[in-house]
Amino acid sequence: MTAPTEFLWYIPNQAVAGHRGDTTDAGHNSLGALVAQAEAIERHGWRGALLGAGWERPDTFTVAAALAARTKAFEPLIAIRPGYWQPAQAASALATLDHLSGGRVRVNIVSGLDNPEAYGDGSIEKERRYERTGEFMRLLRRLWTEENVTHQGPHYALKGSTAQPRPHAREGRLHPKLYFGGASGPAERVAAAEADVQLFWGEPLADVAERIARLRALSAELGREHAPLEFGLRITTLVRDTSEEAWRDAEAKVAEMARTAGAGWHDHRGEVAVGQRRLLDLQARGEVLDDRLYTAPGRYGGGGAGTTWLVGSAAEVAESLRRYRDLGISHFVLSDTPYLREIERQGTTLLPLLRD
Repeated sequence: MTAPTEFLWYIPNQAVAGHRGDTTDAGHNSLGALVAQAEAIERHGWRGALLGAGWERPDTFTVAAALAARTKAFEPLIAIRPGYWQPAQAASALATLDHLSGGRVRVNIVSGLDNPEAYGDGSIEKERRYERTGEFMRLLRRLWTEENVTHQGPHYALKGSTAQPRPHAREGRLHPKLYFGGASGPAERVAAAEADVQLFWGEPLADVAERIARLRALSAELGREHAPLEFGLRITTLVRDTSEEAWRDAEAKVAEMARTAGAGWHDHRGEVAVGQRRLLDLQARGEVLDDRLYTAPGRYGGGGAGTTWLVGSAAEVAESLRRYRDLGISHFVLSDTPYLREIERQGTTLLPLLRD
């Protein structure tokens, strides 16, 4: 049975203005500007927002805490990296914010390479990086639900550790949900065993269906101990009043990306992860897939959730998102730029068409 559908937005949390075609206001990442986005998200029907993370960007947890303090219902999906955080410190900080905010914290565990040497993490090969991530996630759960946790593993050691205060528990939720992404074999094993929500980027329906089936089978094979794995989609949605207007604007944006060599768009230029490679390879299958999945942005610098876009009128994009929901997707993280304007536009035109 599919979980209740939830819709989140995206706050880029960038030190440099102009992310993926956003406005270039000097105060784009000031507290006032970020709070304005969070308040608009709250006001226009979104559940919360994913906050982007990366070295040489504002610290994601600090931003999330500030936005939670200035809102009433906004739920930050906080991206954190094992290696940047130790599990006990992460468990304590996240539980404290969850306690103070009345249970509004969500956590996105990120394993992809960033700039680990810059913050003292050193180098670690991919297989062991995902092994560490799985251990990190197991420890978060234990520290949130057990007392006097003692653990000796390949990457972490704890003795008599109790995280206080506890997360804000309520029926069906003992602690914040753990979101996770990744398409490689080691990443999928971590998701199948330890994550609450596996996030996909904007792949065609058949590809997503195949991955969902594989992850469900892998969950059974690994003897998953948690509630059934849920699935989410992180994608750019370009919505306009008509299909013609949407495609005109999408093509104009891509033309500008081509002119500027994708300046400000591609924040996945380091290691080309398996998931990113899957998106880039879609270009060989066509410029438009599944009626309105636009692959051209990836050719001119779009990366991550900006590699493929769903383009169309609100009714058309809603239809596409419902197709993903029919496959088992229950968490949607959408965005387009300028971010603040699109929070309102899509909250007003798209979200009402998607309510259960």
